[in-house]
Amino acid sequence: MKIPNPEALKASSVPAKRKPLYKSLFFQILIAVVAGVLIGHFWPDLGSQLRPLGDGFIKLIKMIIAPLIFLVIVTGISAVGDVKAVGRVGVKALVYFTAATLFALLFGLIVGNLVQPGAGLNIDPATLSQADLDAKTGSAAPKDAASFILDVIPASVIGAFASNSLLQVLFFSVFFGAAIVVIGRERCMPVISLMETVLELIFKIMSWIMKVAPIGAFGAMAFIIGQYGLSTLSTYAVLIAACYGAAVVFIGLLFAVAWITARVPLWQFLKYTREEFLLALGTASTEAVMPRIMTKLTNAGCSRATTGLVVPTGYSFNLDGAAIYLSISLLFLAQAFGHNLDLGQQLAALGVLLLTSKGMAGVPGSSFLALSATAAALGIFPVAGVALLLGADRLMDSMRVVVNLLGNCVATFVVSKWEGQFDRSVMVRAFKGEITNHDSAVMLGKEDDFQDQELQRISEGQAPSPKFRGGPNPGDIPRFQMSKSTRAGTDSSPD
Repeated sequence: MKIPNPEALKASSVPAKRKPLYKSLFFQILIAVVAGVLIGHFWPDLGSQLRPLGDGFIKLIKMIIAPLIFLVIVTGISAVGDVKAVGRVGVKALVYFTAATLFALLFGLIVGNLVQPGAGLNIDPATLSQADLDAKTGSAAPKDAASFILDVIPASVIGAFASNSLLQVLFFSVFFGAAIVVIGRERCMPVISLMETVLELIFKIMSWIMKVAPIGAFGAMAFIIGQYGLSTLSTYAVLIAACYGAAVVFIGLLFAVAWITARVPLWQFLKYTREEFLLALGTASTEAVMPRIMTKLTNAGCSRATTGLVVPTGYSFNLDGAAIYLSISLLFLAQAFGHNLDLGQQLAALGVLLLTSKGMAGVPGSSFLALSATAAALGIFPVAGVALLLGADRLMDSMRVVVNLLGNCVATFVVSKWEGQFDRSVMVRAFKGEITNHDSAVMLGKEDDFQDQELQRISEGQAPSPKFRGGPNPGDIPRFQMSKSTRAGTDSSPD
């Protein structure tokens, strides 16, 4: 960063003007979501035709997710400089994910037993059709544990990036980052410099994409309401109420976990990330906000290495909202066919769901695949019965995305705290609206605000903010240059 001159320091002391409400991304997305609901409800045919707007925005996000994860993890690991620390983060994350998923499934079973959402429906198995379920899942079979683990290893690195397979990209990224640590940061500095420059370009592209986020949220919400309608709420009222009620209680438990383990006030975090959560609700996709939520977490005191490892892994291994939905829906289906599962059957279902729920993110009809596998294993009701959930499934998206996303954010704070890579003082600054590192400013499109903030910090005698959380200062990494420029006034001709 340039050394500030007296005029710049004087200008930085002038309070910044409050940004107009209509320029707030949160306000824009909120208006877009409300407009989408109204269009979908009153003009359902038009709403159904607006799907390309939402799909186009999500594709824009997916376009940069794979390179973003690779660059974030590699640069984060190289900054940590300890391969063993990376291994500890991975192990702790998987332990937390397994415990959280198991608890979410168990909690869902408890709610399902108390509420009895499918009691009294008395569905006749003869009226079921397998065709609708096959259309949703593509007749795919759920993967067993061995196949899932083997699929994490990419057959081709290029193929992993091309197919946007996040776990495969993460797997290769860890190896690449570890190799940099073993070979030596100084020797690999040209590579690190190039990656930091490319990552800054990715951040800038992401800031541009977010300018059309309200359009994407509008199209996605209009399609969901236009296609499925609000009338479905009455048909599945008890099931929907059970799932959303369970989600509210589970979020309350996440509040307690975040405060007890890392002293994170989750309500302030939700206020801090309100734009990302509203966008996830509007698009019914957590992938749409993955880059931004990772940036917000690093800005709030979590190291880049921990965030880069925990968040993408959590998208496949820590789907708390989906786990709650699966266990409640399983009991709903059993009760709808007149079966009351005993304790042994419910524990068996718990084990099957724990295995089949892993790797659900990004798989079409994944919840139906998991439920179909559980139904086939238990043999209590026909697999085709899972098609009963087709009408309510999309209405559960809001519950699932919020709980999934919040669960992964809490996991990042917890694991960062366990590993000593969480700075709570930085979190407090972030919750007050500060940008605490250079890369977050680029991603969030607030470079000017960050520059003013840094001028103020230096004028007060404080150290400049780092390039990224857990990383060096911006000046410690040389800028990558394609060619060296000659100094002005220097005669380069031979003597």
